Amino acid sequence: MILIEAKERGCDEMGCGHFGASRGTRKHNGIDYCASPGDNICTNVAGSITKLGYTYSDDLSYRYVEVTDSEKQRHRFFYVNPEVSLGDLVSRGDVIGTAQDIAIRYAHKGNMKNHVHYEMKDESGKFIEP
Repeated sequence: MILIEAKERGCDEMGCGHFGASRGTRKHNGIDYCASPGDNICTNVAGSITKLGYTYSDDLSYRYVEVTDSEKQRHRFFYVNPEVSLGDLVSRGDVIGTAQDIAIRYAHKGNMKNHVHYEMKDESGKFIEP
């Protein structure tokens, strides 16, 4: 699966996955793309792996991969088991990991479609629409 060719999550019982969607007092800072657990997740940008992070401080099983491009924009792919290492160079279309099962984390609150969250930040750290 190449992320930029994936279907957007749309809306479900847990909310909507488009950029700027309401999240109560805040806005959704990325776009959610449908992905089943175990699907290969490919980067849509060339760059270097600059961070392998943890999505939640209370559950270190959920991860994200950050790719920084030549313009210093940071592309983050959340709910991804990394298959890359810090400092690796990647090209557009390279597999960076596999999708995790995010729906199970929120199963007690309602039905959420499994997805990968994709967000971008500019060089100053401001969220930008992907």
